[in-house]
Amino acid sequence: MIDAISAQLYAEQPQETLYHYTSLSGVLGILGSGVLWASDIRYMNDSAELRHTADLVKREVELRIRQGHDQPALLNAFIDWVQHRITNGHILFGASFRSNGNLLSQWRGYSSVGKGASLGFNAAFIRRCASSQSFNLGRCVYAPSAQHSLIAEIIDGVELLAGEGEQKDFPSLFAHLETDLLRIAAILKHPSFEEEQEWRLVSPVISNYPNAEVFFREGRSMLVPYMKFALASSEGEAMALDHVYLGPTPNISLSMNSLKMCLLKHGIQPAEGIDYCQIPYRQR
Repeated sequence: MIDAISAQLYAEQPQETLYHYTSLSGVLGILGSGVLWASDIRYMNDSAELRHTADLVKREVELRIRQGHDQPALLNAFIDWVQHRITNGHILFGASFRSNGNLLSQWRGYSSVGKGASLGFNAAFIRRCASSQSFNLGRCVYAPSAQHSLIAEIIDGVELLAGEGEQKDFPSLFAHLETDLLRIAAILKHPSFEEEQEWRLVSPVISNYPNAEVFFREGRSMLVPYMKFALASSEGEAMALDHVYLGPTPNISLSMNSLKMCLLKHGIQPAEGIDYCQIPYRQR
């Protein structure tokens, strides 16, 4: 049942241009290497989303127990397991795309010193790249009502699974759900992020990271695990950009010119060109 919920969430596929906000050093890295870094979701800027899923589960479980649920031990065990495994269990890696490539909130996050761009990838190209690497694309869910319904369905599935097997070894029971639960949690985001309208690129679940292609980069205050997502499909096609925005900068003409030169040097001419964001630059 929970695998069906997960499959349905990832069934919708993007059609519009997918924008990836990054610094200018990030632009150089992406163009030079032909890869995106998909970070361990627990270490992403808005990593509280995994705890958000755990909080949603706790809220629904506590409601059912207050209403006189006949298996409180099962539900309490599920809360404990989720809170532990969501941050200490298997690993998922993700990269973020936005439907809108010109959001002030994103420029503030990625170009605080006037050095940022949003690369607008062709959606069909990203879908093909994802398919060839067993990644999935999912539209993030923000609406509280939709999140509540999804969590209720998940707990219904837990109850059904427990009832079918009459199993009392709850951790073993829950282990069967971990992969799909993580994939669902990866795209349940706090409603306060709704403006972003994110599509998330999600890796296969990694259960044995020492033997996986996991790398580490320096973050703001710690090492951040990441995987490489190749911007190349199985058909060997070139990186496909529909459009690019240059972020706020005090040197618009020079910055636009050098960005165009850099893209062209890598053989990339965005189908819809390159535009300045038109947001006034303010030095902080």
